[in-house]
Amino acid sequence: MWSVSSPLPSGAAVEVEDAKALLRDAIRAHRKERSAKEARRAAEHIAEHIEPLLAGVSCVAMYSARPDEPNTDVLMQAMHERDITILLPILGAGLSRDWARYEPGQTLEVRAPGRPPEPEGPGLGENAIADADLIITPALSVDGEGRRLGQGGGWYDRMLKLADPTARIYAVLFDDEISSEPLPWADHDRAVHGVITPSGRRDFI
Repeated sequence: MWSVSSPLPSGAAVEVEDAKALLRDAIRAHRKERSAKEARRAAEHIAEHIEPLLAGVSCVAMYSARPDEPNTDVLMQAMHERDITILLPILGAGLSRDWARYEPGQTLEVRAPGRPPEPEGPGLGENAIADADLIITPALSVDGEGRRLGQGGGWYDRMLKLADPTARIYAVLFDDEISSEPLPWADHDRAVHGVITPSGRRDFI
């Protein structure tokens, strides 16, 4: 059976960034094997499990999923129906950070290969994330301590430092992407409070 830790060589010392790269390649390849039907069903279940977290929330910072990620359209529609403000990233050049408000039906554009669809703006500045009561992050894997394996750019690790300390942070994954083994970890990496998969919600902190 496939697992997140499968690509790591047993008993061999691997540098943190090399180990992360091996895991990212394996998880991305595994995601490409999923059917569109499975991904859509996952999105519906994930939205159901996030629903209890929305009570009392007025602003959510999240993302518009790429095709191989658990879809977030259902979730954004549910938030919109609750009059929750949705903030989506504007990545810009390099590691520049920005956010813009988004409502379902507005234009989203993929501005560079490998990046998530982005709203038109206007940008609100990187500190707009501090307005969010709840933050939903993309991830490739999360382990039992809440350590998150991101896409590799470090954008969210840097951005999460600007979040309100009381905001809850959750990653969204497919069920088999929760790692039973500790993930490679660097000093600049940021943990999440929990993870949400099609089968449910799991809190770590």
